[in-house]
Amino acid sequence: MSFILESERLLLRPPGRRDIPAIVPLANDFDVAKNLSKMPHPYTAQDAETYVTNSEEKRAAGTDFAFAIVRKSDAAFMGCIGLHLEDGGFEFGYWLGKPYWAQGYATEAACRLVAFAFDDLKADTVWAGWFHDNPRSGNVLAKLGCVPRNFEKRPCLARGMEIGCNITILDRAAYGGRRAA
Repeated sequence: MSFILESERLLLRPPGRRDIPAIVPLANDFDVAKNLSKMPHPYTAQDAETYVTNSEEKRAAGTDFAFAIVRKSDAAFMGCIGLHLEDGGFEFGYWLGKPYWAQGYATEAACRLVAFAFDDLKADTVWAGWFHDNPRSGNVLAKLGCVPRNFEKRPCLARGMEIGCNITILDRAAYGGRRAA
């Protein structure tokens, strides 16, 4: 199974130590961190080192599949995306550095990741959440075909509090139907 995924404009590959100098300034933006459950703020080189190490260990265990999002045209590191096995389904999440927002990269990367989950990992479902005050992420998930499942409070490390989170889900049948369309 290949752990390098491609889309039209992007390459998704395992994050490595070479990415740390690019991860830190993009992830150390509160506007990025406030939209994620587990990203601290401020974000340090040690945080990035821990992320890369944990990603390698969890990939080897088959429970997590983290990818660096890299633009093909210039090899720019743009952010990260990944899957986490939980309760028989895969939760997925993503982030992009602010310079890469509103250009369709999140949707393109998420489409490719979802295809990997269903086609390669044989997932039955994937699910993701978006904080109530981040509707752009909700739009990305809707474009994939994700439908609302529930609303719950989830921790946000950067904000130091729980935030209302919309949980969405996509099952294999809906994915297959959208893909055939």
